[in-house]
Amino acid sequence: MSDDSESPELEARLAEQDEFEPPESFVEQANVSDPGIYDEFEQNWPECWAGAADLLDWETDYDQVLDDSNPPFYEWFDGGGLNASANCLDRHLDERGDEAAIEWVGEPTDEANRTYTYEELHREVNEFAAALRDMGVGEDDVVTMYMPMVPELPIAMLACARIGAPHSVVFAGFSADALATRMNAADSEYLVTCDGYYRRGDPLDHYEKATEGLGGVDHEVSDVVVVDRLGANGDSFGHDLADTHHDYDDLVADHEGAEVDPVERDATDMLFLMYTSGTTGQPKGVKHSTGGYLSWAAWTSQAVLDIEPDDTYFCSADIGWITGHSYIVYGPLALGTTTMMYEGTPDYPDKDRLWEIIEDYEATQLYTAPTAIRAFMKWGEEYPEAHDLSSLRLLGTVGEPINPRAWKWYYKHIGDESAPIVDTWWQTETGGMMVTGLPGVSTMKPGSAGRPLPGVDARVVDVSGEEVEAGRAGYLTVDKPWPGMLQTLYKNDERFVNEYWAEYSDTDSDDPEDWVYFPEDGAKIDDDGYITVLGRVDDVLNVSGHRLGTMEIESAIVDVDGVAEAAVVGGDHEVKGEAVYTYVLTEDGQDGTDELRARIVESVEDAIGPIARPEAVVFSPELPKTRSGKIMRRLLEDIANGEELGDTSTLRNPDVVEDIQAKVTED
Repeated sequence: MSDDSESPELEARLAEQDEFEPPESFVEQANVSDPGIYDEFEQNWPECWAGAADLLDWETDYDQVLDDSNPPFYEWFDGGGLNASANCLDRHLDERGDEAAIEWVGEPTDEANRTYTYEELHREVNEFAAALRDMGVGEDDVVTMYMPMVPELPIAMLACARIGAPHSVVFAGFSADALATRMNAADSEYLVTCDGYYRRGDPLDHYEKATEGLGGVDHEVSDVVVVDRLGANGDSFGHDLADTHHDYDDLVADHEGAEVDPVERDATDMLFLMYTSGTTGQPKGVKHSTGGYLSWAAWTSQAVLDIEPDDTYFCSADIGWITGHSYIVYGPLALGTTTMMYEGTPDYPDKDRLWEIIEDYEATQLYTAPTAIRAFMKWGEEYPEAHDLSSLRLLGTVGEPINPRAWKWYYKHIGDESAPIVDTWWQTETGGMMVTGLPGVSTMKPGSAGRPLPGVDARVVDVSGEEVEAGRAGYLTVDKPWPGMLQTLYKNDERFVNEYWAEYSDTDSDDPEDWVYFPEDGAKIDDDGYITVLGRVDDVLNVSGHRLGTMEIESAIVDVDGVAEAAVVGGDHEVKGEAVYTYVLTEDGQDGTDELRARIVESVEDAIGPIARPEAVVFSPELPKTRSGKIMRRLLEDIANGEELGDTSTLRNPDVVEDIQAKVTED
């Protein structure tokens, strides 16, 4: 950021946002409804976080809430001992044993759905934990999981937690090379995977990809466990398991009735390892602790998602990402609720699949991504209107900023203007939500994530670290630690400091007040302290010396009638240095006409100013996305600049890149 000193501020010129109050009926039943919680947490920090720890059962009481003597290597609830698996299962058996813990919805096949009560989940977790232990898995051994959205994934996670073995989940859509890279980085000698899974009705061969990945592991892999997802439906690919590969069902059957005492773990012991993208191209192994992370996942699930034991809570994320860890598995199960898992896609076998599931299961919350919401908008309101969604009490968004138009569509057509929306900002590294509203307290402002959560000291600063005035934009920072934070990067403390702390901290100081966490996001703040996240710093354009957040340009484009989705990137320009290039997906029935192009340009100029006028508006048949739904803006930049394209193998729609190139040439 040092080269930005001449123009330190992001340009933020979004129009004044509307405001919405939470319904009184929601406030009356909300887990948190007292606005005084913000002052209470500020005045009682860090002891305020004892309330998060109180949501858990501890085998050994902790000595202090926070040990900040060695920043930034903070230790939460040190001296305390607990087990995450016991907190998610054992303690609920007396009151919730016969109630559903997991409702799993598979793709529409003959055996599509399964329900696990807390008693049944506890039993299978114990049986698999016994199998892992007999295999030789011990405390602190990292077990890799390369699995889709099948129930055996959370079962394996909780089984590892039960015996004190950290897990490292690799998203099933990642390549074989990605699996090998992560197993090598984690020195993992154990893998849990599956034979395959379904996508849009078709069986996919996952075992072959896993086996290919194992070929790239540079150390001995002792054992591989393979879940049979396809064979029961007659869709087996006919693989013979290698000598060190074990059938999951056989292992569980061999340990039927086994009980494994949960291993007491120190609060600061690693619960799991999760690899996330890094600026160097090498994935970063984010370490999350047992006590701090679990208390954070539980507290935010209760305070923000308003989860109660009698709920049927639906998060549409994949457990291969941190959202699924925190808000499908650990947070909801720690609170003893019913959590839902869905294997399929929202538009198979038809575009009403998600709404059908919500109606059938009477889901009480829906936590999903703006990418999905924009797709719902594109498909049309007739799909949700064909179903009874009145069970929904709360809506949430996660993964990226949501533009006001999509927010309002979600609020009206899914929540019937009666379910509050929590727009949540957080990262893999933060472990859980950081900036968002409390649904029983906060006024909602479409497009703005909201105030920092109580006890979270998030600020918007300029390049020198000084807080910006209301209405201005800058860079998001967090000035105090929080329980859910990453402990460090696996075997790389130096990179941990350089990646997250060096920008605004005095790294030679032992005073925690001199240490500032920098998530590399741009943001703006209003008079009420509401923060609007503008996107990654590397998703910021510098046009004629003005720094423009891609999110607000995309918001202006998507506000145009007929536009379903947009991606904005920077392209080289001999005069401006960098120019705005936009790739636009139109709604069904809307052609990409010159008239629509003119309205898009006008909308951008009206919302932001002539400086943001797009150099090109390309109507694209699709946008290049990873299998998790993230837009690959890097490829769009390469197209805009006429450069050779990088690897497209991780895309779920690799052929679209050539189509976009052809459109650019044609336009």
